[in-house]
Amino acid sequence: MIREEVSPYKTLLSLTKARYSCRAFESTPVPSHDIHRILEVARTAPSDCNTQPAKVFIVSGEPLDQLRAEMYKAALEGAQKTSDVPPIGTYTGIFQERRRECGWALYNAVGVEKGDRVGSGRQALENFRFFGAPHLAIMTVHKDLAERGLFDAGIYLGHFLLAAQAVGVSAVPQGAIAHYAKIIREHARIENDFRIVCGVSFGYEVKNHAANSFRTTRAELSDSVIFVG
Repeated sequence: MIREEVSPYKTLLSLTKARYSCRAFESTPVPSHDIHRILEVARTAPSDCNTQPAKVFIVSGEPLDQLRAEMYKAALEGAQKTSDVPPIGTYTGIFQERRRECGWALYNAVGVEKGDRVGSGRQALENFRFFGAPHLAIMTVHKDLAERGLFDAGIYLGHFLLAAQAVGVSAVPQGAIAHYAKIIREHARIENDFRIVCGVSFGYEVKNHAANSFRTTRAELSDSVIFVG
C-alpha cells in the first residue's frame, strides 16, 4: 500500500484548525526541551527590518504560583488597572457580535446561563489564575518600537501558538492579564522599558473539561479578504 505524502500545507492547515484556546490545564509541567522547541520556532518570526522586538519571560513554579495568587486577588478586589497597551474601549458592530458569540459559547459550555452575573464573573476570574496552567509566557516589546513593535509581537505570538500545537502543548493567549502590568512587572522582574503586551498560559489540557469542549467560528474569506485586480 502506497502511503500518500502529507504536504507542508496540509500539515500547517491541520495545526491551525486543531489549535484552540485552552481554559483548563493539568498541573503537569512541560519538559524544558519542549519549551525550547516552541521558542526555537517562535524566534524565526519575521519582524520590521529584522528588529526582532519580542522579549518573552517564561514564568513557572513558585514564582508563577505567587503571581497567580496576587493577580487573582487584584482582579477579585477590582484593583486599579495599569495597562502598558491601552485596552479596546468599545466593541462595535460585527466585532461586538463575534465577542459575544465567543463569550456565550464558553458560558454555555460551563453551564453559566444568560443573566447569571455571578457565574460569568467567576469564570472570568479564571483568567487571572491562568486557568491552572503550569507555565506563563509574558510577551513584551521595547517601548521605542511603538506600534510597529506590537505588530511584530503578534507575528511572534502566532508562531509560538502553532509551535506549541505541533509539540502537543495547549495554550491560550490572554490580553486580560496585561491590565495588571505593574503586578506582572514586579513578579517577573520586567524592566520599565518593555511594554507588557499579553500573556500566554500553556501546558497540557484537562481532557473532557467543559471549558475545553467548545470551538469558536471563523469569518468566511469573503468577509475578510478583498481581491483587487
